[in-house]
Amino acid sequence: MLLKEKIIEQVNVRALIQFLGLAGIATFLPFVVHVQWLTGPIVNAILILALFLAGIRSALTVCLVPSLMALSGGLLPAVLAPVVPFIMIGNVILVLSIDYATQRQTTPIYAKQYWVGLVIGAGLKFLFLFLSANVIAKLLIKQELAMKVAQMMSWPQFATAVIGGMIAWVILKRLGRV
Repeated sequence: MLLKEKIIEQVNVRALIQFLGLAGIATFLPFVVHVQWLTGPIVNAILILALFLAGIRSALTVCLVPSLMALSGGLLPAVLAPVVPFIMIGNVILVLSIDYATQRQTTPIYAKQYWVGLVIGAGLKFLFLFLSANVIAKLLIKQELAMKVAQMMSWPQFATAVIGGMIAWVILKRLGRV
């Protein structure tokens, strides 16, 4: 058997298509929607869906995309570029927390572990971003901008992560994964 054929056999085409679809939405959504309360829950739902539909590696890859697109799409002003790596890490924290709590179950995903992972992940993401934003805000010259950064990286991060988790749960339920 040729090496090319072996590689093709090892590729999970369904997971690849799901990954590309979710990554595509995460890529283009920040260009279209410039409202944190719409974009945040959808992006968080995409991160969680990528975890359960395409796997941990794909989910971690998708964690990196939305923040860069939000910056280049205008959802985040250019002066907030220093915040982007912290948002990426916050996304990774959310995904890893849910993954750890559910122990990478594929089917069925048990409700208790999912919700515990979601709440812990959302809490850790919020805490990390809140603390990071306070450090970054001190580095910004304009006080009004510093306050805006602190506001964006505070409790809305927890709320949008939980709402995104609820959206993902409904979708996973419809797909028969829970």
